[in-house]
Amino acid sequence: MGEEGVAKYAAEFVGTFMLVFTIGCNVLSGQPIWGGVSIACVLTVMIYALGKSSGANFNPAVSVALGLNGTLEWGEVAKYAFTQTAAGIFAGICYSLKFGESFNLAPTKGHTWFQAGMAEFFYTFMLCFVVLNVAASKVHGGQNQFYGLAIGFVIVAGAYSGGSVSMGCFNPAVAFGIDVSSASHGVRYCFIYTIFELAGAAAAAGAFSACRGDQERCADADEAKAAEVGTGAKLLSEFLGTFMLVLTVGLNVLSNSAAGAFSIAASLMCMIYALGTVSGAHFNPAVTVAVICSGRGKCGASQGAMYAGVQILGGIAAALTYSAMENGESFPLKPAGYKWSQALIAEFMFTFVLAFVVLSVATVKNALSEYFGFAIGMCVTVGGCAIGKVSGGSLNPAVSVGISTSHISGGGNFWPCLIYMIVELLAGAAAAGVFKVTQPSEYDKLEMLTN
Repeated sequence: MGEEGVAKYAAEFVGTFMLVFTIGCNVLSGQPIWGGVSIACVLTVMIYALGKSSGANFNPAVSVALGLNGTLEWGEVAKYAFTQTAAGIFAGICYSLKFGESFNLAPTKGHTWFQAGMAEFFYTFMLCFVVLNVAASKVHGGQNQFYGLAIGFVIVAGAYSGGSVSMGCFNPAVAFGIDVSSASHGVRYCFIYTIFELAGAAAAAGAFSACRGDQERCADADEAKAAEVGTGAKLLSEFLGTFMLVLTVGLNVLSNSAAGAFSIAASLMCMIYALGTVSGAHFNPAVTVAVICSGRGKCGASQGAMYAGVQILGGIAAALTYSAMENGESFPLKPAGYKWSQALIAEFMFTFVLAFVVLSVATVKNALSEYFGFAIGMCVTVGGCAIGKVSGGSLNPAVSVGISTSHISGGGNFWPCLIYMIVELLAGAAAAGVFKVTQPSEYDKLEMLTN
């Protein structure tokens, strides 16, 4: 084994060790609010620090996804997975010695092993899918600086949502590190979780191929960027992005998350970074309406109708999923503490902000190349914190329809989502109007062509 080989495995060991050690310190020191952000940040910074040495997998599920994708040879997958798992176990022992105690891996109170497995499946899927899209694709691989942020902040999305069901491993090395270090309480769930996590990795590889197959078959990166993405790939992209967004919304709300708005914003940001170059990453019928109404040929009416349809289907599927993961629980679209007029004004204003920012940073001639996902995603932090208690902070007809659909089984009404939808779509159209007024340079060439 040469110096390069030693460097790769050392990098994987160090990165995985720091990830698992940080998890243990947050849990055992009692950090219920910022713990998920801390864990996401250690993953982010270690990816930036060690990506050039090993690819910064730090997760056997990620390595398996890269193996299935053909990016990593299977012999390397095995060596990486062994190194990562050993690092996770060693980190678990170290934090247990540091605190003089440990904690056992298990589904959270009130949840079954299968519900926990679903949480591990979906957020491991999301993590591996984002890795493949932002770090391993010919379109993005090695050509962007947002990869660490996009990958690391999947943990913000998952820790406060899926973590409320499974404790939030999304990584076999984490699962084994926690379980082995608390072996006196039994070693069981690391095996169950790993099965679901590897299934999530396999699903991510399949979805990546379905979304980017035409691009990945191109000979080089320039050809991949220019490759035409098929309608099916675009619709799958919109479904997956909307599904993960609405799933994160529901799990955060039902668990009374302390960082719900930020978690939901992170899920949107990460999926935008992953799929922006496939479908445009609308994930929201109001955004689609804004893009159509803004003109400039960015999205036609027929394509927009298909986008809106699969977005709503994604929202409904996700809502039924989060309800199943939470023992059939659901919640109403509009909080009870405020009037309808207050809720609808709130939805209009902050859906407008979201749609306007999308138009301004992602559809202009000189679109943001690195921070577009962050700018759009953080609109949800803005709206979720500002009006979450007033209207629920849906800002998205797919979210609204999904929430109302799942709430029917709990005795709720479906009609509130129809009112929300109208207001949110009007906000998208209004955003397009204001965009035309504030960004006249985007229409100069169009006006010259029509004269």
